Amino acid sequence: MAGRISDEMIEYVSILAKLELSDEERVKAKEDMGRMLAYFDQLDELDTTGVEPMSHLFPVTNVFREDVVTNGDGHRQTLANAPVSRDGGFVVPKTI
Repeated sequence: MAGRISDEMIEYVSILAKLELSDEERVKAKEDMGRMLAYFDQLDELDTTGVEPMSHLFPVTNVFREDVVTNGDGHRQTLANAPVSRDGGFVVPKTI
């Protein structure tokens, strides 16, 4: 199991994950990763002939409604309150 996982691989993964592992934690991580790979090997043994691939456990449907304006945009009324407007927008002081 853990034979497929090298010390270099554990070091590389710990760097990627920004983890500082003690020697004891490295041994434990190596064992855990070995068990995970063994489980994947076990899953590879399953016959999935005729099983459709899926990306989600449940069917995914679009829950969004059509974006339709029903009450107008109020653009003119909004700009009527602006102290200064130009080209259909508010004019504001430059901010750096």
